[in-house]
Amino acid sequence: MWVGWIEFDLLLGAVGSLKEKRSVVRPLVADVRRRFEVSVAEVDHLDLHRRAGVGAAVVSADAGHVTEVLDGIERFVAARPEIELLSARRALRTSDD
Repeated sequence: MWVGWIEFDLLLGAVGSLKEKRSVVRPLVADVRRRFEVSVAEVDHLDLHRRAGVGAAVVSADAGHVTEVLDGIERFVAARPEIELLSARRALRTSDD
């Protein structure tokens, strides 16, 4: 079994309140979840208006599949015009670790 995760540090566009932040982050989380069938959530910078930390995780029998999915998620998030991807961290683990 292979487990992979990716965490994004995002800068949001013209966001002036937490309500406006939710209107950007919630659709992003829902779109990633729907498109890639992974677990995804806002995980950091919860009280900041223009920053968001979003994480996603995937489990598979094949390390190559995990890597493909994480690559796809990163490309998808980076292509969103309403956000700027500041950084992405990822890890890949096997059940033997």
